[in-house]
Amino acid sequence: MTEETLLKFPCAFPIKMMGRDTPAFSETARLLVEKHVGPIDDAAIRRALSRNGSFVSITITVSAQSQEQLDNIYREVSAHKEVLIAL
Repeated sequence: MTEETLLKFPCAFPIKMMGRDTPAFSETARLLVEKHVGPIDDAAIRRALSRNGSFVSITITVSAQSQEQLDNIYREVSAHKEVLIAL
């Protein structure tokens, strides 16, 4: 039996992470996702600073191939100490 999902794969899917605004966090966010999807084009990455500039949200839109792939990305991203929130 296959797992039901509302998504049809492959599809464009945004992975959003929040953390402290440091160069290390931006690089870490990218590397965590690239590990599962391969090289990411700069155009697929959006950054938004918090009002006070201490935090940043990074949204990386990937071409998701399966629910399993997305689950693996979220497990790894959520477990990383620099990622405060993953959506």
